[in-house]
Amino acid sequence: MKTQWGEKPYRSLDYELRRRYGEKIYKLSLNGGMTCPNRDGHLGTRGCIFCSAGGSGDFAASPQLSVQAQIELQKKNLAGKFPAKHYIAYFQAYTNTYAPTPYLEDLFTQAIRHPDIVGLSIGTRPDCLPEDVCDLLANLNRQKPVSVELGLQTIHPRTAAFIRRGYPLSCFEEAKDRLRKRGLETVVHTILGLPGESRDDILETIRYLNHADIQGIKLQLLHVLSGTDLAAYYEDPGFPVMTQDEYVDLVIACLEHLSPDITVHRLTGDGPKELLIAPLWSTRKTAVLNQIHHEMKERGTWQGRLVTIQTVPEHFAAQVRKNMIQV
Repeated sequence: MKTQWGEKPYRSLDYELRRRYGEKIYKLSLNGGMTCPNRDGHLGTRGCIFCSAGGSGDFAASPQLSVQAQIELQKKNLAGKFPAKHYIAYFQAYTNTYAPTPYLEDLFTQAIRHPDIVGLSIGTRPDCLPEDVCDLLANLNRQKPVSVELGLQTIHPRTAAFIRRGYPLSCFEEAKDRLRKRGLETVVHTILGLPGESRDDILETIRYLNHADIQGIKLQLLHVLSGTDLAAYYEDPGFPVMTQDEYVDLVIACLEHLSPDITVHRLTGDGPKELLIAPLWSTRKTAVLNQIHHEMKERGTWQGRLVTIQTVPEHFAAQVRKNMIQV
């Protein structure tokens, strides 16, 4: 199935980076040595219910190394399997704007000054983006492209309370508006399979994001990791996790309801094998992605197929009309 995004039936990050830079670009996962307000006592001490000790940065380099050393180490780690000439510096572990602004300026400036780094990606929380930090990111964005990843996970208050997210939806909206006012690309994390959320709940989050003026999304499979409060909840009282077929079907539904303007940064996840309790099939990431691609081809479907003029703003609807997929 040939689409306007190449061989894949959705606007993948790989497609977008190749279009932007004219070559294959990889992310280098870095660690800025920060913590999180959900861990340092400001909001809590145990983190979000699903968060491991690595704070979503289980694959990041050691914060004991300088930024330059982390970059070189991660390049070396990728070189054998994923050779590339240029990279995006991805500050992934914990909350990467949760520090004094001078510290952040020094940290991020070190990264963008590396000759092999073409852009900066910063994972953070909406409640950790004050005006001065947004001004800093805007200044860096004038030097090399900056994208900010916000951990939203869900729009539903009951689920947000259960996972101990620690901020209301209005906080996300305000932070996103501050970023977009400064022209900063915004990527949103969602988690599929949170306890108590129905298929309709998840699709409601997707439809909300179509209107949110975001540029990217991560569809993350819920992982149950040892050492987390979610693991204890999984054992007692317990909750069902999706089968691979169920997850593939749900991801396809999300893509069908997702605006074609939004770049898809992730369709599943990489839980550390040594920590993963469930679902164990998620360790076969390539097989999961291949099944998604195959099933979408078999169904003759694509990102945005169920997006209509009634469910998105006019400029999105115009994009759908202009770029109808050839199946």
